[in-house]
Amino acid sequence: MNIVAYYRVSTDGQGKSGLGLDAQREYIRLAAESNGWIIVGEYTDTASGTIPPTERAQCKAALAACAEHDATLVVAKLDRLSRDVEDIAGLMKRVQFKVATMPTADAFQLHIYAALAQQEREFIAQRTTAALARLKALAGTGNKEAQAKVARRDAGREAAQKVGTGRALEAKAVNADNRAKVLEAELKACLFDGEPTYSAIAKCLNGKGVTTDRGNAFSAMTVKRLMARLNIALPV
Repeated sequence: MNIVAYYRVSTDGQGKSGLGLDAQREYIRLAAESNGWIIVGEYTDTASGTIPPTERAQCKAALAACAEHDATLVVAKLDRLSRDVEDIAGLMKRVQFKVATMPTADAFQLHIYAALAQQEREFIAQRTTAALARLKALAGTGNKEAQAKVARRDAGREAAQKVGTGRALEAKAVNADNRAKVLEAELKACLFDGEPTYSAIAKCLNGKGVTTDRGNAFSAMTVKRLMARLNIALPV
């Protein structure tokens, strides 16, 4: 069986140091050797697990590779894909995938594991919120140590938010570029098959059932933006 390996780390530091990444690779390598799987591609995202898999650039590339090679997507652990049941259910409709640490688990079992992982994430969030509320209440009484902890947390969140916003914008641009490249052939076919106008190209794409990244029909404006991203101009 051909497989595409997908790895995810949450920070640049983990990605560069190999912290967590080497372990993921080893899990998949051992599972592949034990089950006779052939690794035909490997993709790695540095992204938060809260970002849906289909919005991560390398995960999208891995899904495309699975379709190209008639391969199964494999992750070391289920949470490398997502801890969200809805995300896991959506992926099950798009691609076959397996988890290296439980290679014999079927779709039903994986769905149950995802539900348990989501429940644990919710419990952790509840405990964190409760602990923070207690810390803020203590800080409100004038406790210096509690006040210092709250200040450090606020500073850390502000710094993380700035980094996260930049990464989100970068990921959005990468996703848009990848989507544009996927549509390039269809766009060029419409460009040279009829009137060379944005409206005519939009009509052609819609007639073929091609949609925008959001699943909407093309308009003259969305065609213009797509062509600008691909650096393609209308014939003079």
